[in-house]
Amino acid sequence: MHRLAQHTGLVDAIDRHLEVLKVALPYHESDHVLGIAYNVLCGGTCLQDIELRRQDEVYLDALGTQRIPDPTTAGDFCRRFDEGAIEALQTAINETRVRVWRAQPAEFFQEAIIDADGTLAETTGQCKEGMDIAYNGVWGYHPLVVSLANTQEPLYLVNRSGNRPSSEGAAERYDQARALCREAGFQRLTFRGDTDFSQTGHLDRWDGEGVRFVFGYDARANVIAAAEALPATAWQRLVRRPAYEVQTEPRAHRPNVKEATIVAREFQNLRLEAEAVAEFPYRPTACTTTFRMVVVRKNISVLQGDHRLFDQIRYFFYLTNDRATALPDLVFLANDRCNQENLIDQLKHGVGATRMPVDTLLSNWAYMVMTALAWTLKAWFALRLPETGRWAARYAAEKAAVLRMEFKAFLQAFILIPVQVVRSSRRLVFRLLAWNPWQAVFLRGFDQLCEPLRC
Repeated sequence: MHRLAQHTGLVDAIDRHLEVLKVALPYHESDHVLGIAYNVLCGGTCLQDIELRRQDEVYLDALGTQRIPDPTTAGDFCRRFDEGAIEALQTAINETRVRVWRAQPAEFFQEAIIDADGTLAETTGQCKEGMDIAYNGVWGYHPLVVSLANTQEPLYLVNRSGNRPSSEGAAERYDQARALCREAGFQRLTFRGDTDFSQTGHLDRWDGEGVRFVFGYDARANVIAAAEALPATAWQRLVRRPAYEVQTEPRAHRPNVKEATIVAREFQNLRLEAEAVAEFPYRPTACTTTFRMVVVRKNISVLQGDHRLFDQIRYFFYLTNDRATALPDLVFLANDRCNQENLIDQLKHGVGATRMPVDTLLSNWAYMVMTALAWTLKAWFALRLPETGRWAARYAAEKAAVLRMEFKAFLQAFILIPVQVVRSSRRLVFRLLAWNPWQAVFLRGFDQLCEPLRC
């Protein structure tokens, strides 16, 4: 990972953009930032775990250093950040990100899908500046995550008080992500978000700039009335794609224990019977352009035990400026945004970016960005894997698997592997002492990092 940071130019970018320390003695800004990220990559879950790294001679030898900042120094470094410094750090990371993207094949740049969502980060502290009570009664913060769906990379992280709306400041971050992807060379851009991110005040501008968007829309009375007024011929059946394709023989289904318990105890149950999709033109109040409103009608049966009581009709709406794509494909595109929840879960529970260990909103924001860098380095390692040559199809599949891999699985496959570290007079020798199925991928990635980054 340290070789990857040097290979991509991340170390130089951080030291060039970030100015937090008055004097770089004995550490530079990159030493502090990467020290926190490397602690997470070694399985650390809090700032105090940096002390384990600090006392680990093998860890220090592997980095080629005699010492690293201790946990209290790392916490003090987080407290030195103001908002400008946090933005500078994110700029340095994204500048490096563009270099990594530009080394990808041409098909990588066909389309960039940008997702945004908020998540609650609970804290039990009582003296943390900026914390507040959220809509569900939880005290803490409400970070905003803007990510690239193609690679599951967090492009921008914003820490906010717990009582702030989910979509606050999202439009500005969408614009920043758009500029970043345009600079990288993506040919097409798509914005996605749930009902809180409809951003109607910006849709005209984005439509004029050639950005495609698919946003969830609140099921208000006027759009429900418009959906109910549609003729029967306007609706078509919505057939969901299978979750996966069976590669061998299909297996017999196991009995549904939960369903049987609900029926036996006569609990009320909701069962989806059918789905249909239609569309109608719609112009939000804040817009001057008429867009395409896609509506999904769900027919839900309400049961008491195994007795059918009545049916419910529920509507889900998606507002888009895409007038060419088929209705089912637009619904599936909007629903695929749910995959961002997996990224948010990895940031929260995989790398621990939302633990909020420091005492102010800005310092916790800085810690969140530095910790999320561990996940970004994992993504960059996957993107640097080659996918050409005789075994191109297999290499591409392995590259995609590493990109989708959960953080804990990545640590077990590539980081927490037994080696013997031999320190000679002029070099370090790492002797692998065990085999695992990802060893060939590991060695291919290492060979790739020995060559210059061509972007």
